[in-house]
Amino acid sequence: MTVQQTPMMAPASEARRPATEPAPMSGAAARYGNLPRAPRFERVEDARLHAKQRLAAGFRIFSRFNLDEGVAGHITVRDPEHPTTFWTNPFGVHFSQIKVSNLIRVDEDGNVVDGDAICNAAAFAIHSRIHKARPDVMAAAHSHGVYGRAWSTLGRPLDAITQDSCAFWNDHALFDDFGGVVVELDEGDRIANALGNNKAAILQNHGLLTVGGSVDEAVWWYVAMERCCQVQLMAEAAGTPKVISDDSARQSYSVVGSAQAGWFQFQPLYARIVKEQPDLLD
Repeated sequence: MTVQQTPMMAPASEARRPATEPAPMSGAAARYGNLPRAPRFERVEDARLHAKQRLAAGFRIFSRFNLDEGVAGHITVRDPEHPTTFWTNPFGVHFSQIKVSNLIRVDEDGNVVDGDAICNAAAFAIHSRIHKARPDVMAAAHSHGVYGRAWSTLGRPLDAITQDSCAFWNDHALFDDFGGVVVELDEGDRIANALGNNKAAILQNHGLLTVGGSVDEAVWWYVAMERCCQVQLMAEAAGTPKVISDDSARQSYSVVGSAQAGWFQFQPLYARIVKEQPDLLD
């Protein structure tokens, strides 16, 4: 039986688009469909190792892009054999020090079932509810990046003001019910409900959250969204940004906002971080 670490997801835009409206497919988007895709594995052990390698690399990439803040932040990925459990970072270990061998696996009750460390209570409260609500989500990412935090205080979704921000056009939500540090499951349920079928959410007064059909997608969307927040903050500080039309945003989204595009754009980051910090694979 073939084990697929990153099951193919229907683009979130198609999931939300009314059945009477056909999904647009530009020539450029069609060409993206011919790019390499996430690997499939015959053995569950290979699928698990691949997921954990991507997860460890994701933390190193977050550190490389200054997306760490003390012990805040977490990335999770479902276990391919036990999908009600997920792998995540050991609480209190700096993102730059995370490697495959010190990742932990947590069950649906918050118990560590693999590894020798404690679980971040906020990671469990948020991610467990998202994984439960969204069977299509293999991975989720949240951290306290400077620009994402700054933008979150405005209580607004991002505008389509650049080609890159079109990746989140009609595909991110706003959670405007900040209730303090997330340690309770009901708060995680509310975040999951606000996220809906989107690939990202702005958590007001808190930061950003992204999800995907693989670690690759979730991490790339987080890095990209953090930069989109930075760009819009800079643009609004300088003047009034020109918003891209819906037709142009829709076309751009079909190219840069698909699950395939998100997975593919992570690959150069993975290659770079492994070359620079090969110990992450230990």
